[in-house]
Amino acid sequence: MRQVVLDTETTGLEVRKGHRVIEIGCVELLERRPSGRTWHAYLNPDRTVDEGARAVHGIEDSFLLDKPRFGDVVEAFLDFVSGAEIIAHNASFDVGFLDAELRLVNPALGTLGEHARILDTLQLAREKFPGQQNNLNALCRRLGVDNQHRELHGALVDAYLLADVYLAMTAGQGDLGLALEAIEQSPGASITLPVSGAGLRVLRANQVELAAHRQRLKGLDAASAEGSIWNRAAAESI
Repeated sequence: MRQVVLDTETTGLEVRKGHRVIEIGCVELLERRPSGRTWHAYLNPDRTVDEGARAVHGIEDSFLLDKPRFGDVVEAFLDFVSGAEIIAHNASFDVGFLDAELRLVNPALGTLGEHARILDTLQLAREKFPGQQNNLNALCRRLGVDNQHRELHGALVDAYLLADVYLAMTAGQGDLGLALEAIEQSPGASITLPVSGAGLRVLRANQVELAAHRQRLKGLDAASAEGSIWNRAAAESI
Protein backbone atom coordinates (compact mmCIF):
# COMPACT_ATOMS: atom_id res chain seq x y z
CA MET A 1 0.00 0.00 0.00
CA ARG A 2 1.32 3.42 -0.97
CA GLN A 3 0.37 6.43 1.14
CA VAL A 4 1.41 10.07 0.99
CA VAL A 5 1.22 12.16 4.15
CA LEU A 6 0.54 15.73 3.03
CA ASP A 7 0.46 19.19 4.58
CA THR A 8 0.20 22.70 3.17
CA GLU A 9 0.80 26.26 4.31
CA THR A 10 -1.25 29.09 2.83
CA THR A 11 -1.52 32.88 2.65
CA GLY A 12 -4.67 32.79 4.79
CA LEU A 13 -7.53 30.64 5.98
CA GLU A 14 -10.22 31.20 3.35
CA VAL A 15 -9.78 29.91 -0.17
CA ARG A 16 -13.01 31.70 -1.17
CA LYS A 17 -11.27 35.01 -0.51
CA GLY A 18 -8.51 34.19 -2.97
CA HIS A 19 -5.94 32.85 -0.54
CA ARG A 20 -3.30 30.61 -2.06
CA VAL A 21 -0.98 27.72 -1.24
CA ILE A 22 2.61 28.77 -0.49
CA GLU A 23 4.13 25.49 0.71
CA ILE A 24 3.45 21.79 0.12
CA GLY A 25 5.16 18.96 1.97
CA CYS A 26 4.67 15.26 1.23
CA VAL A 27 6.13 12.14 2.86
CA GLU A 28 5.72 8.75 1.20
CA LEU A 29 4.86 5.62 3.18
CA LEU A 30 5.08 2.16 1.66
CA GLU A 31 3.35 -0.58 3.65
CA ARG A 32 3.18 1.87 6.58
CA ARG A 33 6.91 2.57 6.58
CA PRO A 34 8.71 5.70 5.31
CA SER A 35 10.21 4.99 1.90
CA GLY A 36 12.70 7.85 2.07
CA ARG A 37 10.92 9.74 -0.72
CA THR A 38 9.52 13.20 -0.08
CA TRP A 39 8.16 16.03 -2.20
CA HIS A 40 8.43 19.63 -1.07
CA ALA A 41 7.99 23.04 -2.63
CA TYR A 42 7.60 26.69 -1.67
CA LEU A 43 5.34 28.58 -4.06
CA ASN A 44 4.90 32.17 -5.21
CA PRO A 45 1.20 32.95 -4.57
CA ASP A 46 1.14 36.24 -6.49
CA ARG A 47 -0.40 37.93 -3.44
CA THR A 48 0.59 38.91 0.08
CA VAL A 49 0.50 36.66 3.12
CA ASP A 50 -1.95 37.64 5.86
CA GLU A 51 -0.39 38.64 9.16
CA GLY A 52 -2.30 35.92 10.99
CA ALA A 53 -0.97 33.25 8.64
CA ARG A 54 2.57 34.63 8.84
CA ALA A 55 2.43 34.33 12.62
CA VAL A 56 1.69 30.63 12.22
CA HIS A 57 4.30 29.62 9.63
CA GLY A 58 6.75 32.54 9.59
CA ILE A 59 6.99 32.70 5.77
CA GLU A 60 7.61 36.22 4.48
CA ASP A 61 6.37 37.67 1.19
CA SER A 62 9.92 38.53 0.13
CA PHE A 63 11.04 34.91 0.52
CA LEU A 64 8.38 33.73 -1.94
CA LEU A 65 9.08 36.20 -4.74
CA ASP A 66 11.57 33.98 -6.60
CA LYS A 67 9.75 30.69 -5.95
CA PRO A 68 7.91 28.76 -8.67
CA ARG A 69 4.18 29.12 -9.14
CA PHE A 70 1.91 26.14 -8.61
CA GLY A 71 1.51 25.74 -12.36
CA ASP A 72 5.27 25.27 -12.67
CA VAL A 73 5.28 22.26 -10.31
CA VAL A 74 1.79 20.80 -10.76
CA GLU A 75 2.96 17.97 -13.00
CA ALA A 76 5.64 16.88 -10.53
CA PHE A 77 3.20 17.16 -7.62
CA LEU A 78 0.53 15.06 -9.32
CA ASP A 79 3.13 12.48 -10.35
CA PHE A 80 4.08 12.11 -6.69
CA VAL A 81 0.58 11.77 -5.23
CA SER A 82 -1.36 10.05 -8.02
CA GLY A 83 -2.63 6.59 -7.17
CA ALA A 84 -1.76 6.90 -3.48
CA GLU A 85 -3.86 7.35 -0.40
CA ILE A 86 -3.32 10.92 0.74
CA ILE A 87 -3.28 11.36 4.52
CA ALA A 88 -3.98 14.90 5.74
CA HIS A 89 -5.13 16.45 9.00
CA ASN A 90 -8.32 18.43 8.49
CA ALA A 91 -8.11 17.26 4.90
CA SER A 92 -10.94 19.48 3.69
CA PHE A 93 -8.68 22.51 4.26
CA ASP A 94 -5.65 21.21 2.34
CA VAL A 95 -7.73 19.55 -0.38
CA GLY A 96 -9.90 22.62 -0.82
CA PHE A 97 -6.87 24.82 -1.39
CA LEU A 98 -5.18 22.34 -3.72
CA ASP A 99 -8.37 21.86 -5.72
CA ALA A 100 -8.52 25.63 -6.16
CA GLU A 101 -4.91 25.68 -7.35
CA LEU A 102 -5.63 22.89 -9.84
CA ARG A 103 -8.62 24.83 -11.21
CA LEU A 104 -6.51 27.97 -11.66
CA VAL A 105 -3.92 26.04 -13.68
CA ASN A 106 -6.39 24.04 -15.78
CA PRO A 107 -9.92 22.90 -14.84
CA ALA A 108 -9.31 19.77 -16.91
CA LEU A 109 -6.87 18.60 -14.24
CA GLY A 110 -9.86 17.80 -12.06
CA THR A 111 -9.73 17.57 -8.29
CA LEU A 112 -7.17 16.01 -6.00
CA GLY A 113 -9.71 13.33 -5.12
CA GLU A 114 -9.72 12.26 -8.77
CA HIS A 115 -5.99 11.54 -8.59
CA ALA A 116 -5.77 9.94 -5.14
CA ARG A 117 -7.87 8.66 -2.26
CA ILE A 118 -8.16 11.03 0.71
CA LEU A 119 -7.95 10.05 4.38
CA ASP A 120 -8.66 12.69 7.03
CA THR A 121 -6.76 12.03 10.28
CA LEU A 122 -8.84 14.68 12.06
CA GLN A 123 -11.92 12.54 11.49
CA LEU A 124 -10.01 9.48 12.70
CA ALA A 125 -8.94 11.36 15.83
CA ARG A 126 -12.48 12.55 16.57
CA GLU A 127 -13.71 8.96 16.38
CA LYS A 128 -10.87 7.68 18.56
CA PHE A 129 -10.82 10.58 21.06
CA PRO A 130 -14.33 12.07 21.09
CA GLY A 131 -14.78 15.33 22.96
CA GLN A 132 -11.03 15.99 23.22
CA GLN A 133 -8.68 18.42 21.49
CA ASN A 134 -7.54 16.78 18.29
CA ASN A 135 -5.24 19.30 16.65
CA LEU A 136 -1.78 18.06 15.69
CA ASN A 137 -0.05 19.39 18.81
CA ALA A 138 -2.65 17.81 21.10
CA LEU A 139 -2.35 14.47 19.32
CA CYS A 140 1.44 14.58 19.55
CA ARG A 141 1.17 15.05 23.32
CA ARG A 142 -1.47 12.34 23.71
CA LEU A 143 0.35 9.78 21.57
CA GLY A 144 3.88 10.47 22.77
CA VAL A 145 5.14 12.01 19.52
CA ASP A 146 8.02 14.43 20.07
CA ASN A 147 7.12 17.83 18.62
CA GLN A 148 9.30 20.07 20.79
CA HIS A 149 11.03 21.47 17.72
CA ARG A 150 7.71 22.68 16.23
CA GLU A 151 7.74 26.36 17.14
CA LEU A 152 6.38 27.34 13.73
CA HIS A 153 4.34 25.32 11.28
CA GLY A 154 6.13 24.00 8.21
CA ALA A 155 4.54 21.74 5.60
CA LEU A 156 7.28 19.09 5.43
CA VAL A 157 8.01 19.07 9.17
CA ASP A 158 4.27 18.80 9.88
CA ALA A 159 3.92 15.99 7.33
CA TYR A 160 6.56 14.00 9.22
CA LEU A 161 4.80 14.67 12.52
CA LEU A 162 1.47 13.66 11.02
CA ALA A 163 3.02 10.42 9.75
CA ASP A 164 4.05 9.62 13.33
CA VAL A 165 0.59 10.54 14.64
CA TYR A 166 -1.25 8.54 11.98
CA LEU A 167 0.83 5.41 12.56
CA ALA A 168 0.43 5.74 16.31
CA MET A 169 -3.35 6.16 16.04
CA THR A 170 -3.81 3.21 13.71
CA ALA A 171 -1.21 0.77 15.05
CA GLY A 172 -1.26 1.43 18.79
CA GLN A 173 2.42 2.39 18.77
CA GLY A 174 4.04 5.53 20.07
CA ASP A 175 6.48 7.94 18.48
CA LEU A 176 8.34 6.42 15.53
CA GLY A 177 10.81 9.28 15.56
CA LEU A 178 10.19 10.37 11.98
CA ALA A 179 10.51 14.02 12.98
CA LEU A 180 12.60 13.62 16.14
CA GLU A 181 15.71 15.23 14.67
CA ALA A 182 13.88 17.97 12.81
CA ILE A 183 15.33 21.30 13.81
CA GLU A 184 13.69 24.71 13.73
CA GLN A 185 13.66 25.80 10.09
CA SER A 186 13.51 29.33 8.76
CA PRO A 187 12.03 29.77 5.27
CA GLY A 188 14.63 29.07 2.62
CA ALA A 189 16.79 26.90 4.81
CA SER A 190 17.75 23.42 3.69
CA ILE A 191 15.37 20.91 5.25
CA THR A 192 16.91 17.66 6.43
CA LEU A 193 14.66 15.13 8.13
CA PRO A 194 15.38 11.54 9.19
CA VAL A 195 13.91 8.70 7.16
CA SER A 196 16.40 5.84 7.16
CA GLY A 197 16.03 3.04 9.63
CA ALA A 198 12.64 4.13 10.87
CA GLY A 199 10.41 1.25 11.86
CA LEU A 200 7.71 0.34 14.26
CA ARG A 201 8.88 0.61 17.86
CA VAL A 202 7.80 -2.43 19.87
CA LEU A 203 6.09 -1.57 23.15
CA ARG A 204 6.37 -4.50 25.58
CA ALA A 205 3.44 -5.27 27.86
CA ASN A 206 4.08 -4.72 31.57
CA GLN A 207 3.23 -7.26 34.27
CA VAL A 208 -0.20 -5.77 34.97
CA GLU A 209 -1.10 -5.88 31.27
CA LEU A 210 0.19 -9.46 30.94
CA ALA A 211 -1.89 -10.57 33.93
CA ALA A 212 -4.99 -8.93 32.43
CA HIS A 213 -4.26 -10.66 29.11
CA ARG A 214 -3.95 -14.07 30.79
CA GLN A 215 -7.24 -13.49 32.62
CA ARG A 216 -8.91 -12.58 29.34
CA LEU A 217 -7.61 -15.78 27.70
CA LYS A 218 -9.05 -17.85 30.57
CA GLY A 219 -12.45 -16.33 29.83
CA LEU A 220 -12.12 -17.12 26.14
CA ASP A 221 -11.05 -20.69 26.92
CA ALA A 222 -14.09 -21.17 29.12
CA ALA A 223 -16.39 -19.94 26.37
CA SER A 224 -15.05 -22.29 23.69
CA ALA A 225 -14.69 -26.06 23.68
CA GLU A 226 -11.56 -25.72 21.56
CA GLY A 227 -10.02 -22.98 23.69
CA SER A 228 -8.83 -19.58 22.53
CA ILE A 229 -6.96 -19.27 19.25
CA TRP A 230 -4.01 -17.66 21.06
CA ASN A 231 -3.52 -20.62 23.40
CA ARG A 232 -3.96 -23.09 20.55
CA ALA A 233 -1.40 -21.24 18.46
CA ALA A 234 1.03 -21.18 21.38
CA ALA A 235 0.60 -24.92 21.90
CA GLU A 236 1.13 -25.65 18.20
CA SER A 237 4.36 -23.64 18.15
CA ILE A 238 5.95 -25.65 20.97
